[in-house]
Amino acid sequence: MQATVYKSTGSWYIVKDKDGYTYKARLRGSFKKEGLTSTNPIAVGDIVRIELEDGTENTATIIEIEDRHNYITRISPHNKNQRHIVASNLDQCLLIATLRNPKTSMGFMDRFLTVCEMYHIPPIIVFNKHDIYRDKEMELYNSLKDIYENVGYKVMLCSFHNTAEMQAIDEVLHNKKTLFFGHSGVGKTTLINVLLDMELKTSDVSDWSGKGLHTTTFAEMYDLPNGGAIIDTPGIRELALADTTKKELSHYFPEMRAILNNCKFNDCMHFNDIDCAVKRAVEEGTISEERFISYLNILDTIEKETY
Repeated sequence: MQATVYKSTGSWYIVKDKDGYTYKARLRGSFKKEGLTSTNPIAVGDIVRIELEDGTENTATIIEIEDRHNYITRISPHNKNQRHIVASNLDQCLLIATLRNPKTSMGFMDRFLTVCEMYHIPPIIVFNKHDIYRDKEMELYNSLKDIYENVGYKVMLCSFHNTAEMQAIDEVLHNKKTLFFGHSGVGKTTLINVLLDMELKTSDVSDWSGKGLHTTTFAEMYDLPNGGAIIDTPGIRELALADTTKKELSHYFPEMRAILNNCKFNDCMHFNDIDCAVKRAVEEGTISEERFISYLNILDTIEKETY
């Protein structure tokens, strides 16, 4: 029987078949020994084959995982030599960012956009909590909107208090399997509560640190009433890239990728190299200095993050 993984709690999984029946499933013992290198051999969004366990109606064993169309992965926060698959078989990702309470850094956003580029998953940037933005946050939003739209990314403004903005979010989610991703405290769970009319647990931002508090422990997928699905993920504070090298990094910045062939040297790193098309574009203003700084910061850490 074929089913889709909706929730992972480490050793047990919630899966749903094509008719909408849910089962509590666990891995066959030998399945973990088949050479998988990630910390989680099964991820939310995976298509699996299951067998019902003898004498039960809703407990099953996962006997096979089908090939993934795509996936999002990060370096495991618990083991730097392993990767963790966040979710699989995605149509798009929503990066939920905020410019106040807490503030999402551009560096974090660019790291996530790099991950999306690596795995060919279209990202959408949603700046949430619009209702608490002051003039300076709106000025920053407009600046960031220009930068990212010039690169080719879709940028949206959102507040769950604003009906029109919520309708716009609902439209981009329609009939899509979408990963929600962002720092703790940016309002992912609140948005899901509104979109699904649910009451998932939420938590305020810590007053003393300005950082979000974790409210989602495990990734979980929810079906949208009008078609499509949302995958909610635990909020994270840092995102370490996996499966890339210094030489590959510029290929995941679309504005750089478009002009790489204009660099004098094929192995140009766009740092100290002479006659570099990327550095020239930064000087001319056709590539934003902020994005270039993000590139350099990521470049500086890649050796520590790859294996």
